[in-house]
Amino acid sequence: MCEVAAVTGQVPYLSVPETRRSEEADVADRGGTEAADSGVPVPSSGTGGRLWPAVAAVAAGGMLGALARHAVLVALPQAPATVDWATFLVNVTGCALIGVLMEVITRRPGTHPLLRPFLGVGVLGGYTTFSASVTDATAALTAGHPRVALLSLAANLAGALVAVWAASTATAALLDRVAARGGTS
Repeated sequence: MCEVAAVTGQVPYLSVPETRRSEEADVADRGGTEAADSGVPVPSSGTGGRLWPAVAAVAAGGMLGALARHAVLVALPQAPATVDWATFLVNVTGCALIGVLMEVITRRPGTHPLLRPFLGVGVLGGYTTFSASVTDATAALTAGHPRVALLSLAANLAGALVAVWAASTATAALLDRVAARGGTS
């Protein structure tokens, strides 16, 4: 959910050129295995290879984020039939960091174009795990604990939304204060 916030805005490496060869030629370049209208940006001779740096940045960041998530989940194991508070902690802190990151990147016009894909989509996208919270809720529901399931889902959703909003708001206020004192924003 919060990963979506990380990919908003124009990122030159993630844009698909408007002038493209025929869809049939693009499908042939991809080995003919994908539908031409799949909507997935796949590098072809028309992209000049500009998509690959972003793909590499997201992959490298995702690996680091997943390792960090794994460390938190190992350090805070879940008790059976309870809300997985480690997953909640990961999702809330990840969304708070996405809020901070987006404010900082948005206000600093010269940031490297791969910073957002690497940190936002890669690291923080790999760190957060909303699918695990749904899996935990499903397991609790199957085990006959509907309250635990509902609490898990509600806590993750509300916590993530509040975290990204609060972190974004606080970061914006801090950056505004620094700018008003004559610092850089």
